[in-house]
Amino acid sequence: QVQLVESGGGLVQAGGSLRLSCAASGRTFSRYTMGWFRQAPGKEREFVAAISWSGGSRFYSDSVKGRFTISRDNAKSTTYLQMNNLKPEDTAVYYCNAVRAYSDYDVTALNENWGQGTQVTVSS
Repeated sequence: QVQLVESGGGLVQAGGSLRLSCAASGRTFSRYTMGWFRQAPGKEREFVAAISWSGGSRFYSDSVKGRFTISRDNAKSTTYLQMNNLKPEDTAVYYCNAVRAYSDYDVTALNENWGQGTQVTVSS
């Protein structure tokens, strides 16, 4: 099973940028489609973005399309989320997970156990 550690969160003003990283352990990282999710206070966890093992397919939620970019470096077993033009509604704890993804609207996390996540706070 892949173990994941998220980092890169912080406090940023609206319109600013952050890059999140998700470091994976385990030799099978490159076999998985990887995804980012987020959970805001009082809300359910929601899908943000996903990328196939080759990087050839990418999926995004409507709320982040055009602002966020997901990428990966299989040699480093790391998945990234570049977040630009951040908005206060992007404030949440961000998590990564291996996923099964068929479209922007059909993404399922594979691991029941989530990491500690990384906090992103966007001030207005």
